Amino acid sequence: MSDTIFGKISRGEIPADIVYQDEDVVAFRDLNPQAPTHVLLIPRKPIPTLNALEADDALLVGRLFLAARKIAEQEGIAAAGYRTVINCNAAAGQTVFHLHLHLLGGRPMRWPPG
Repeated sequence: MSDTIFGKISRGEIPADIVYQDEDVVAFRDLNPQAPTHVLLIPRKPIPTLNALEADDALLVGRLFLAARKIAEQEGIAAAGYRTVINCNAAAGQTVFHLHLHLLGGRPMRWPPG
């Protein structure tokens, strides 16, 4: 896998509006937000897509979702509701090939999304 902008953000090589980080996860505001709250959560481990997950990554993926819950609380959107999305590959809208979880909230989310 080639290096991505998200890998560089996770290593602190490119600045981002970081809202959360720990030893496994970095979360930052999306530069092109699709909702009033739009945060991207990435694992520090470079995994290109959901298709590349291994059984050993299960705990890491769980940590992404636990961090999303914590950020939703911090952002004040947990009680009203929020959406989490992972796109897998280009046909699903993935443009950066470093696994990332979108956390969206702050407005009503319609279904189906598209």
